[in-house]
Amino acid sequence: QVQLVESGGGLVQAGGSLRLSCAASGRTFSSYALGWFRRAPGKEREFVAAISWSGGSTYYADSVKGRFTISRDNAKNTVYLQMNSLKPEDTAVYYCAADISYPNILRGEYDYWGQGTQVTVSS
Repeated sequence: QVQLVESGGGLVQAGGSLRLSCAASGRTFSSYALGWFRRAPGKEREFVAAISWSGGSTYYADSVKGRFTISRDNAKNTVYLQMNSLKPEDTAVYYCAADISYPNILRGEYDYWGQGTQVTVSS
């Protein structure tokens, strides 16, 4: 069982930065692949980024590539999403997800997810 709690969202101007954190409970955190997803009002859920259990493999949606960075600290049971050069279209609820399978995360399939944190980017 893995419980995920996101933090770090807020209101920022376009061009600004935010760092999201997702703290996980569970002794097997380091065994899980992790991902960030987002859902904007009236839109479908969108994959943002994923990271393998070791951190050795990462993958990004084209819309955030070069601006966002996913990382993890297995000693702290935490995954991060550094978001730079934010745009109004990045406005959404961001939530992290965990699955034992990295390919599952890439497919948008996962066993555990958090409640989400709101990110609002003003123009």
